[in-house]
Amino acid sequence: MSTEAAPVTARTWLILAVATFVAASGSAFVVGVGFLLPHLNTEMGMSLSRAGVLVAMPSVGMALALIAWGWLVDRAGEKVVLVSGSVAAAAALTALLFTHSFGAMAVFLLLAGAATASGNSASGRLVVGWFPPHRRGLAMGIRQMSQPVGAAIAAMTMPLLAQSYGLAAAFAMPLAMAVVSAVAAFVVVTDPPAGPASPRVPTDLDPAGASPGGASAAPAGGATASAARSPYRGADYLQRVHGVSVLLVLPQGMLQSFLLAWLVLGHGWSAVSAGVVVTVSQILGAAARIVAGAVSDRVGSRMRPIRGVAISVTAGLAALAVAEALGAPGAVAVTLGVVATVLSVSDNGLAFTAVAEYAGPRWAGRALGVQNTSQFVTMSLATPLIAAVIEAFGYWPVFAGAAVIAAVAIPLVPRADQRRD
Repeated sequence: MSTEAAPVTARTWLILAVATFVAASGSAFVVGVGFLLPHLNTEMGMSLSRAGVLVAMPSVGMALALIAWGWLVDRAGEKVVLVSGSVAAAAALTALLFTHSFGAMAVFLLLAGAATASGNSASGRLVVGWFPPHRRGLAMGIRQMSQPVGAAIAAMTMPLLAQSYGLAAAFAMPLAMAVVSAVAAFVVVTDPPAGPASPRVPTDLDPAGASPGGASAAPAGGATASAARSPYRGADYLQRVHGVSVLLVLPQGMLQSFLLAWLVLGHGWSAVSAGVVVTVSQILGAAARIVAGAVSDRVGSRMRPIRGVAISVTAGLAALAVAEALGAPGAVAVTLGVVATVLSVSDNGLAFTAVAEYAGPRWAGRALGVQNTSQFVTMSLATPLIAAVIEAFGYWPVFAGAAVIAAVAIPLVPRADQRRD
C-alpha cells in the first residue's frame, strides 16, 4: 500500500466502483434483515423482541470478524480478502435458503454477517491506497454510500419478496449480490502498489503534500518507527473518533432497523409503500455521504464536518421525537423521519477516512476493523433492547433517547484533525 497514492485513472474509479458494490452487497444483507421485521412479526408469529435477535445476528457476526479480516488485509492484501469474503458470504446465504428453525437461522445469519465483514476494511484501504489525500474524502464518501445504497436495494426488494414468495426468496437477493461481488472483485480489483512503510498523512489535505507554510512534507527518519508503532499509543485521537462513531451509529442503526417497522406497524403503511420511503431516505443518505466527503476535502478537515453532523442529528431526532409524541400528522412525522435518517448516515465516510489516514498503511486494516467492530458490537447489543423498548413504550422514547446519545457525541469530537509523522 503506497504512501503516495498512484495517479487517479479510469481504472482507479472502476476499482472504487467494485469495492463500493462489494460493501453494498454486505449492507443489503445486514440492513435488509431489519426490513423483514414486519414479516417475521406478522407472518411468522415472532414477537418483536425475538425477531430483533435475528436482526442483530448479522451485526454480531460482523463484530466478531472485522478485526480478523483487518489483520488479514494488512498482510494478504485487499483482493484476496474481498474475493474470499464474498465467496464465504454466498455459501452462508445459500445455506440460509434451506433453513427454517430459529436457531439454525440465527447461526447462518451470524456466519453470513461474519463473511460480509471482509468488504469493510478491505474496501476502505483501497480508497486510501489508490486516492491522494485531497481526493480521499470524496472517494471515501462514494465508497461509504454503499451502506445506504445497499439498504435502499434491500428496502425495495426484500420485504416485497418475503411478502410474495417467502423468506427464502428475500435472502436470494443478497445471495445474488454476493456472487456478483466475488466475480467482480476477482476480475477487476488490484491491490495498491507497495510503497515505503511510512505514511504521509497530511492534515491540510493539499494535493502537493506540502505543509501550509510551503515546506516540504517529506517524512523524517523517525516517521518509519512512528508508522510501525501502534496508532493507539501516545494519543487518544483514534479512541475519540471510535467513541464518536459508536455514539452516532446508534441513531443510524435504530432508524435503519426500525424505520420500516415504524411505518408499517406504527402508522399502518403497506410494506411496499414503506419500502419506497426507506429507499428514498437511503438514496438521499448516499448523496449526503458524498457531499460530506467533498466538503471535508474542501475545508481540509474531517472533524469539523463530523461535529456539524452530530449537531444536526441531535436536532433532527429531537424534532422527530416531539412530532411522534404529540401525534403529528403522518406527512410531518414521515418527513422528519426521512430527514433524520439522511443526517444520521452522512458522517460514516468522514470517520472512516480519518481513521485510515491516521493509522497509516501498516495499521489501517486493523484500525478500520476496530472502528467497525465497535459500531457493530454496539448495534448488536442495542437492537434487541430497542425492540423491547418499542414494545413497552412506543417509538417516541426511542427517538428521544437517540437524540440524547447524538448530543453526547458532540463534545467528544476531536477539535482538530491529527496525523502521525
